[in-house]
Amino acid sequence: MAKIIVPENYDAKYGIMETEKAIKLIKDFFEAELSKELGLTRISAPLFVKRETGLNDNLNGVERPVSFEMKDYEGKIIEIIHSLAKWKRLALKRYKVSLGDGIYTDMNAIRRDEELDNTHSIYVDQWDWEKVITKDQRNIEFLKETVRKIYNVFLKTEDMLVNKYSKYKKFLPEKVTFITSQELENIYPNLSPEERENKFAKENGAIFIMQIGKILNSGNKHDGRAPDYDDWELNGDLIMWNPVLDKALELSSMGIRVDEKSLVKQLEILHLENRKKLQYHKMLLNGELPLTIGGGIGQSRICMFLLQKAHIGEVQASIWSDEIVEICEKNGINLL
Repeated sequence: MAKIIVPENYDAKYGIMETEKAIKLIKDFFEAELSKELGLTRISAPLFVKRETGLNDNLNGVERPVSFEMKDYEGKIIEIIHSLAKWKRLALKRYKVSLGDGIYTDMNAIRRDEELDNTHSIYVDQWDWEKVITKDQRNIEFLKETVRKIYNVFLKTEDMLVNKYSKYKKFLPEKVTFITSQELENIYPNLSPEERENKFAKENGAIFIMQIGKILNSGNKHDGRAPDYDDWELNGDLIMWNPVLDKALELSSMGIRVDEKSLVKQLEILHLENRKKLQYHKMLLNGELPLTIGGGIGQSRICMFLLQKAHIGEVQASIWSDEIVEICEKNGINLL
């Protein structure tokens, strides 16, 4: 049975072609403002990487990358990326990006094991960004400062849409509320992580849950996070309350990246010390890579959220089950 939420009396608000124009408007504006706010330069990025490099994002460690063999690279496996979390850090070194500057790219990925619903697709499009920082900036306050800059781009984009469309109504709160995953568990000890997110996001509108991936006092994690890019003490998820679906929606995952010490610690926790032999991990442990902060911001999710769409398929072309297509057709949800 498809896990599709159908809002009561759903109104798509914008026709298909009007939606397509709005998607481009939002993406162009958000991208330009994000670049200015964080000091980022757009670069080209790969759709696939060599498995042996360890550059692909392992996400929660169970998702299977789409892979293939290339004619002129026989016997070696090529993987379509899940994200560019590690590749970007290597790029900062290779391109000799200066301290305080950064890069971003349009990242397109295939995540074959996603469970399809209103907000999840096997096709992922996001802005992947990364910038060089100092050792002194590896702290919670610098993380919060960066999150506030990103949230300011959301507010500017909302203002732009108000000026463009007379029917558009603002709904974002003035500021983002910060909380750690442990503080959230302390407040709602009897709720699941998803239920905690929903409750806190509904109360505050826009939240940033910090320290994702670490073990909480309950012995559980709030959510999984790969051990070799985010420092679990210095990362988080930017989550908004989605009034259309009446639930929380994650729009960005980001964090200060691991240094040599936190990488070793996190690999040991997950019993993945074997990754130390991979090219990327060797470079990091040898101090050959810059200290960085970075993340991913979902392009289709932002468009879905700001245009108040019920399904991500209304703002991106992907593949859906026959059941999902039928449900959407019956309820005025126009899949692209």
